[in-house]
Amino acid sequence: MDKHLFLEVKVTDMKNEQQILYINRINKVVEYIDANLDADLSLEKLADIACFSPFHFHRIFTALLEETPNNYITRVRIEKIAGRLLFNGNTNTLTNLAHQYGFKSIHSFSRTFKKFYGISASEFQRRGQNEFSKIGKIESKKGENKVSFQKYFYTMDNLKNWLEMKTKVEVKVMPELKLVQVRHQGAYDKIGKAFEKLMQWAGPRGLLNFPKTKMAAIYYDSPRITDASKMQSSACITIDDDVEVTGEVSKNTIPEGKFAVGSFQIKAEEFEKAWNSMSLWIPENNFELRDGHHYEIYHNDGMSHPEGLFFVDICIPVK
Repeated sequence: MDKHLFLEVKVTDMKNEQQILYINRINKVVEYIDANLDADLSLEKLADIACFSPFHFHRIFTALLEETPNNYITRVRIEKIAGRLLFNGNTNTLTNLAHQYGFKSIHSFSRTFKKFYGISASEFQRRGQNEFSKIGKIESKKGENKVSFQKYFYTMDNLKNWLEMKTKVEVKVMPELKLVQVRHQGAYDKIGKAFEKLMQWAGPRGLLNFPKTKMAAIYYDSPRITDASKMQSSACITIDDDVEVTGEVSKNTIPEGKFAVGSFQIKAEEFEKAWNSMSLWIPENNFELRDGHHYEIYHNDGMSHPEGLFFVDICIPVK
């Protein structure tokens, strides 16, 4: 689905200007990592992108993300592969996935995956697919990470029926979207704080020309795979022309591409169900996920709707 930080800086000896500068530099590194997981992501290379010395970069990165650069890279690589195993069935071999996401050998990947989840990649795939819609979590060995499969409260049939009542999913080419954004790290239902920052910035600049301007949210991690405290997302609005960004606001582009699109009219508490049903629809209809942005685009202000309904398109990149 690409990543962004919306971090509250925990380095207390930095002034506000330094905080914003450091956040922006680390955001660039995170975006580079996510776009180049198959590359040799050396500390020196990443420090150069951030315009820090390697020592300083390591300290700032670790303070902001609460994990070292190496741990972050390994975790994201493993979680990307776990997502492919969970959603794309047996269409990719483990060897191909390991090389695609930067592991030099299947042996190093296998060791790392089992260390991370407590079970082998093949066992993860088998158990994950079997428990796609079941209540509960897959537990790992004591002292090791848990496989964060989300609890589901609906059966697969109920999800399918609910989706059919709510929307007809279409697979189509979506146009390029030019955006300005504020990044957020943490639970997805807390992204409203990032939207507040973005609206406060965009309003005085005349960028909120509704209904032409659309609000959007990009999600970079799967709640089934990534711990909520580490999930990253972006609060966005669309723009027509290039704008100068300041502070925590940055630019982003969702390229034109093929997406499974579900158009919903739902309440806030139904968003998780909509995403779950869309995620189920993709393998059920013989589509595969591809690398790209998973996003929502909003066509109204659900908070002001008399019934609290959000008119929203959920867009998932597919091959």
